[in-house]
Amino acid sequence: MASSAAAKRPFNYKKTVIVGFGFLGISIIWPIFNQYIPIFLQAGNPAFEGGTDVRGFGLGPALALFIMTWDNLINVFVQPWVGAKSDRTWNRFGQRKPWILLGVPIALVGFTLIPFAQTAVAIAAFILITNFGMALFRSPTVAWLGDLYQPEDRSKANGIINLMGGIGGLLAFFGGGLLFEQFSAIDPELGRMAPFIGGGILLVAAALVALLGVREPEKISTEAEPDDPGVMANLRTVWRNPNKSGLIVLLGILLWFMAFNALEAGLSSFAVFTLDISPGIASIYAGSITISFILFAVPAGLIGTKYGRRQAIRIGLTGLTLLMLAGYFLIQGAVMFIVVLVLAGIFWSCVNVNSLPLVYDHGDERRIGAYTGLYYFSSQLAAVLGPTLGGLVVDSLDNNYRWLFLFSALFMGLAWVAMQRVKPN
Repeated sequence: MASSAAAKRPFNYKKTVIVGFGFLGISIIWPIFNQYIPIFLQAGNPAFEGGTDVRGFGLGPALALFIMTWDNLINVFVQPWVGAKSDRTWNRFGQRKPWILLGVPIALVGFTLIPFAQTAVAIAAFILITNFGMALFRSPTVAWLGDLYQPEDRSKANGIINLMGGIGGLLAFFGGGLLFEQFSAIDPELGRMAPFIGGGILLVAAALVALLGVREPEKISTEAEPDDPGVMANLRTVWRNPNKSGLIVLLGILLWFMAFNALEAGLSSFAVFTLDISPGIASIYAGSITISFILFAVPAGLIGTKYGRRQAIRIGLTGLTLLMLAGYFLIQGAVMFIVVLVLAGIFWSCVNVNSLPLVYDHGDERRIGAYTGLYYFSSQLAAVLGPTLGGLVVDSLDNNYRWLFLFSALFMGLAWVAMQRVKPN
């Protein structure tokens, strides 16, 4: 809950940029994770004749994308629990900061060990370590949006925070791609390691800026809250609310993240195995979605502030549904691939920037961490279901990753239908 002191001040852009460093650190990890691990898992499979000579384990799409979701099986339950637990965490380090101090070192160890793995089982283990660490601090970091800003400022603040996250993603896509290409020219194994080591260094640097720069609000009372901070208890609270809009928002988040995560997890595989682009160049091309997201993140927050978060999300879902349908037919080479990704970043910003503030709109100001956890419950469940189902679709349709665009269009459309049922707050 925003402090009373913060309520009397004008919007603080400098503070928001510092808060955004926490999300920047988080956003550095996932693009590297999603770009390279599917390639490592599938390279060597005879079904994919071109695209890369990277050492891999020859897995099929369904198994590879399923392995990509193992981390999210932990996150479905850990992140909501940690989010709610952080509402009641008060010690000399603060409220949310202890969880950052605990989670970042664990995530760093797992993440930097991933490229050293010699088997698919070892990669899966390092993925789990990475994501256990990330799960410990992701919800508390993002909960700062609810702690430090009044409801009317949250879309604007989240636009800036997501802009910072987009910069992190840009560093990951372009920096990771350049590191991969440059070091692979020296030694393929060095190229394999470079993006992960570089990403780990940036994660630590960004986390330190947030830890040192963010001033958390003073301790608030949560005596009236239930003792059970578990995800099921929080879901029951939402379910029992006579106004079902909060529940429908969580359903919408599940659907649109299923669409986005399935495509994101398979994007590098589509570029490498369908368009015959090298992994490093594919990573750089994939950064085009992050560039447009960065450029439109703040405007998307302003649209949500002026016209309503629900309306902004519906605009984004409409654009994404039509774009994914068109992408299935139109993407035949690098140019159209980039064009579709640039447009996707614009529409995705309208959805993503306004989603968490919309959850808070239908939640409880005294339980910001708990509702942040519910947001991640839906999004992480989607991160399990989306890539798994998408991988099965690809596996059953001649290993053609192009089908993921139709898969994404279907679930974006279903999310749009769900949002029609959400009542204005």
